[in-house]
Amino acid sequence: MSLGLRELFPPHSPRVWDEAIVKDLKGADYEKRLVWRTAEGLAIRPYYTRDNLSSLPWLDAAPGQAPFVRGDGRPWEMVSPEHEPAAQVDAAVWHEQGATTVQELAFALARGVEVLAGAAEPVDLAAPKMVFRFAAGSNFFFEIAKLRAARLLWAQVVKAFGAAEEESSYLHIHVRTSLLNKTLLDPYNNVLRATAEALAAVLGGCDWLTVMPFAFEQRLAETIQYILREECHFDRVADAGGGSYYLESLTASLAGEAWKLFQQVEAAGGLSAYPVAEALRASYASQRRRVLVGTNQYPAPAIPNAWAEAGERLAGPIEALRQRTAKHVERTGREIRVLLLESGDLKMRRARSGFCTGFFGCAGFRTSASTELAEADLIVLCSSDAEYTEFAARICPKTKTPVLVAGNPREHIASLEAAGVSGFVHLGSDVVSVLSDWQMRLGMEK
Repeated sequence: MSLGLRELFPPHSPRVWDEAIVKDLKGADYEKRLVWRTAEGLAIRPYYTRDNLSSLPWLDAAPGQAPFVRGDGRPWEMVSPEHEPAAQVDAAVWHEQGATTVQELAFALARGVEVLAGAAEPVDLAAPKMVFRFAAGSNFFFEIAKLRAARLLWAQVVKAFGAAEEESSYLHIHVRTSLLNKTLLDPYNNVLRATAEALAAVLGGCDWLTVMPFAFEQRLAETIQYILREECHFDRVADAGGGSYYLESLTASLAGEAWKLFQQVEAAGGLSAYPVAEALRASYASQRRRVLVGTNQYPAPAIPNAWAEAGERLAGPIEALRQRTAKHVERTGREIRVLLLESGDLKMRRARSGFCTGFFGCAGFRTSASTELAEADLIVLCSSDAEYTEFAARICPKTKTPVLVAGNPREHIASLEAAGVSGFVHLGSDVVSVLSDWQMRLGMEK
């Protein structure tokens, strides 16, 4: 018996979907609420339809057919860090310095062009020997689309070099999982991140895959790939995301933006003339506010047995805060205690108390919430903006402990500072700067 699903769920045009969304938003701005503006300059819509695929030329090509967006249909090869293939183009270096996806693709193309231009062999012999290395980060769908876009763009480059055989334009890709987002503070989250990154690399059609262990054993790094292959059977399907309205559209968007940047690099005279370092510094700075679960959001309470240099990892500055606090505790024998003093509006005080637990936890401070004044190294008032002036006037005269306010009550800042408030913590605060300052004011040695 037919369920009549076509009758129950008839097709609707994008106009009808947008009208329903606008109605549900109840006056809120569609673009601000539902369109994600990425660091790459892309505008990611809340949904995609078949119409978004109408101009994409590779959809009829099977895996193994030019322009090889869908890969070659063969399973990936597991490789350890000690046995990675030699790569003529190593875009993973830029990834670990904070490059955006578009920058990775554009710079990789530019480097690939330099290699081809300097090759002693004809393009049909030189191009098939080349290997590109990429790092897979935690932006899952972007990482899948990145590998697909890389093959599309490289096919254009090889064609421009005059390749006679379409097969010459297939791009061999080695992927290693990112180190940029890994942390010493929560090894279990590193395993989860590496698993998602490995899956993205597999679904994107990599030829070789290295899962990089960081604060977890090499055995677990290998096991991730075994599970993807032996239990999940991802080695038995090619381009599993092919045909996805979102993924195909994202592939096209990344390729388009990367090609524009690649042309800018070429117009500047190549990578040696283009301000690569300046561009990477800017993109790295923009990533410093990324959420790292267990590190700068929901910080893990455990302290690692050994510390490492921060390097370029995003978790490095938070790890430095935790290390500074750990050394202080070891030297003095006492933790830094933060009293989250709640009063007034229940919803606001609970929300701000919860925020402060995570905020101060980033530095390894021990927080406790209470409605009663108690001994602590820092006191943070948690209430609503309207109640803070009275709250501060009542508490500040009773204690010599520095008093902060959770939130950014702009209209009351002057009166709160006059009452004795020493500072404010809120969503716009630079967590590293604020916590480092308080570590210094509380007498912690660097």
